[in-house]
Amino acid sequence: MLKGFKDFLMRGNVVDLAVAVVMGTAFTAIVSSVTKGVLEPLLAVLGGSGQLGFGVTLIAGKPATFIALGPIISAVINFVMVAAVLYFALILPMKTVQKRYLARKGAGTEKPVPTDIELLIEIRDLLAERAVGDRNGARDNGSAQKDSERVSSPSA
Repeated sequence: MLKGFKDFLMRGNVVDLAVAVVMGTAFTAIVSSVTKGVLEPLLAVLGGSGQLGFGVTLIAGKPATFIALGPIISAVINFVMVAAVLYFALILPMKTVQKRYLARKGAGTEKPVPTDIELLIEIRDLLAERAVGDRNGARDNGSAQKDSERVSSPSA
């Protein structure tokens, strides 16, 4: 039971989901700041009030047309900081643990992939063994004839 849970965690799906939620939350802060800092003042050109701070006023003397850049910059910095902390505190260590886990789990079970030459040598040897077997089998009850019929039939 615990092994299955451990395998589930090591697959990375849970970590990816957690990172997506946190990154989505941080990105929501950027979008909210852009909306509040840019779109609201653009709408305020028609009327309303705004707050002054770091930014640009679209129409002089009308504070409602102020585009606040401070909250946008703060949200971008917050997003970058959250992403960096997540990467260095969660993603990087998780990938390291996952590599070690997969290396330990797959150690010794993986066979080396044979080269083309090795495969051709193996095929040659098998054909040679079969030819010798066919010659010996021809003496025994016609088994070589049955083998050749099996090989030459289209269903084989």
